[in-house]
Amino acid sequence: MGDPRKIKRKLSKPSHPWRIERITEEHQLAKEFGLRRMREIWKGKTFLADIAYQAKRLIPLKTPQAGIEKARLLTRLNVLGILPQTALLTDVLSLTVRDILRRRLQTFVVQKKLARSTRQARQFISHEHIIVKNKVVSSPSYLVLRDEEDHITFAQNSALANADHPERAIPEKAVVGKAEKVETK
Repeated sequence: MGDPRKIKRKLSKPSHPWRIERITEEHQLAKEFGLRRMREIWKGKTFLADIAYQAKRLIPLKTPQAGIEKARLLTRLNVLGILPQTALLTDVLSLTVRDILRRRLQTFVVQKKLARSTRQARQFISHEHIIVKNKVVSSPSYLVLRDEEDHITFAQNSALANADHPERAIPEKAVVGKAEKVETK
């Protein structure tokens, strides 16, 4: 079980710090998903590596215990929304970091149009304006479960819960073209 005073690391750093391909890929991911630090990408990569390690270990095994562990792993990934319910264990090996980053709360807030940008979504979450299933979540890296996707809203005590709040107003596009004149007689 381990010593409770020694916290397990949630990420592993890259083996070589100055590989330009890795750095440019990480910068693109950080820009696309609105991440502040590369540590957030490394956490996703570590999570993905742990899952892939479990899958590689379980694929060749045929024991009853291995069957139980395979089912648990696939169920866990299905609950997280990373894989569909019909997925096989070999599908786990084809997952990418993008699949993990798409499940973050910060990404869902932007998709649901509760925020204009990923950075604004991050701010709303960290300032506790967003709730998930009636629970305030203040971590933008929270992995949203499949059944929680439809329950992401503004907190009731938040000023942003008001539909007329200036940060919630999405500017409408001006209609291009001529307006018809309506004459009244």
